[in-house]
Amino acid sequence: MRRRQAIALLALGGFFVALYLWLHKIGWIGELQCGSGACETVQASSYAELFGFPVAFYGVVGYALLFAVAIAGVQPALLTARGPDRALLALSSLGFAFTVYLTAVALFAIHATCRWCLASAAIMTSIWLLSLGAVRRPG
Repeated sequence: MRRRQAIALLALGGFFVALYLWLHKIGWIGELQCGSGACETVQASSYAELFGFPVAFYGVVGYALLFAVAIAGVQPALLTARGPDRALLALSSLGFAFTVYLTAVALFAIHATCRWCLASAAIMTSIWLLSLGAVRRPG
C-alpha cells in the first residue's frame, strides 16, 4: 500500500510539471521559469511535438493514468490485488522508455536540457522503480 501511495504522490507531482510545460507549449503561460534558456530551446524544438500533440500533453495523460491506478489500488477492495501493481508497472515502463528517449534527444540532438524535463524524468524513474519493486515482491 505504501508503494502505491508514493506512486500516487509522485504521479501528482509529475502531472503538475507536465501540465506546466503543456500550458506553456499551447501559449497559456508566457516564458518558462527555468533559470536558463535551455528550457525554451527544448520546448521550441521540433522534438517537442509528436503526432501533432505537444510531448508534455502525453506526460499529463500518462501521469493522470498513473495517479488514477495508484489511487484505485489503495482502495480496501484492491489492497491485496496484484492487478494494480502490474498496471502501474506497464504504464510506468512506457513512461520510463519515453523518458529515456526524450532525455537522449535533448542531450544528443537538441544539445540542451530542460530542468523541468529532467525533474519529470526523475519522477518517472522513481515511479518505475517503485512499480518494479511492487511487482517483484513475494505474493
